Amino acid sequence: MSKKKWWIPISLGVVAIGISVGLYTLSQSSGGPKTPAGSSIVSALQFKAAKEDISKSIEVKGKSSYLNETVIYPPFDGSVKKWHVAEGGQVKKGDLLFELDDSSLKSDIELQQASMRKQELEMKLKEAQDAIQANDPQTNAADSPGAESLKRYGQEELRKLQDELDAITRKTALKQLEEKKEKVAKAALPAPVDGIFLFADKKEPPKLEEKTAIGKIVDLTKLQLTTTVSEYEVYQIKSGMDVEVRADAMPELKLAGKVERISKFAKAGTDQGAAAAQFEVVVSLEPNDKLIAGLSLTGKITAEQKQGALVIPTIAVQRDKEEAFVYVLGAQGPERKTITIGMETADKTEVTGGLNEGDTVVLQ
Repeated sequence: MSKKKWWIPISLGVVAIGISVGLYTLSQSSGGPKTPAGSSIVSALQFKAAKEDISKSIEVKGKSSYLNETVIYPPFDGSVKKWHVAEGGQVKKGDLLFELDDSSLKSDIELQQASMRKQELEMKLKEAQDAIQANDPQTNAADSPGAESLKRYGQEELRKLQDELDAITRKTALKQLEEKKEKVAKAALPAPVDGIFLFADKKEPPKLEEKTAIGKIVDLTKLQLTTTVSEYEVYQIKSGMDVEVRADAMPELKLAGKVERISKFAKAGTDQGAAAAQFEVVVSLEPNDKLIAGLSLTGKITAEQKQGALVIPTIAVQRDKEEAFVYVLGAQGPERKTITIGMETADKTEVTGGLNEGDTVVLQ
């Protein structure tokens, strides 16, 4: 009996030691004493509301092309007798570009002039015959006065119609003759403007067609960026806006440009369906020796800009339906404040009400 009493104190001591060890281990695994809740503010992202310049831009992509292009068409179909210009040649206004073989056209003019002279002589001969017939006593003799009057009336009406037809035929022939003479005068075609001449197919065509362009004269000092913007962006862009342009192949090349014109009509095929309609925008570029037509360009159009605006990072702005708000660091911790906003960009937002310069905004 005394042996059992001896084991009871020992067992209780072992249990007490086990409980103490367990509690100590649990306290160590939980990280020790808890940090006060208010100290989490220190580790949160904080931003100062400050006055800065802010701008909103629209990125566009497109190709470079010549701003001033004058397409050259031959005055008539024919073979080239002599070229006075080569691919890439510099020309001045009035310099001859080429001479067309006009021998066939001159032959047509001679034939048409001869035909018109023949028609003129035939008309005079007919007038003489009519005069002789009118004075012939046998022709004037009539079976009856009524029949004679009717005959004369019919002949007079027929003569009027024939005269009208002859006049129209002659007028048409004269017009065609003048057009051919004008073409002959243009057989040696001068350059209408100064610039660089470029063939349409990079080589001299052996034969020219009147309605087919043979080339163009371009002004290398004036190039443009042609691009498109969506219907959501077109109303933000105005003529004269500054554009910063870079060539994709030469990122170090920075060019200044200005919005030259904005199309008032959507591009064909983009004004139907669910996709946003696209509108063409042309940006004029400053001269640069490295700039040529056909380059891929990226432009940044400055659509809106303000100086000295009160701004905060856009990531700090939160929304509850249509209300914008931020958390401002106060004496008791972060406080929610409703704000009114102005210009917004991807990284900055203008605050027009609800904050003061120097306020600390906390990202919750």
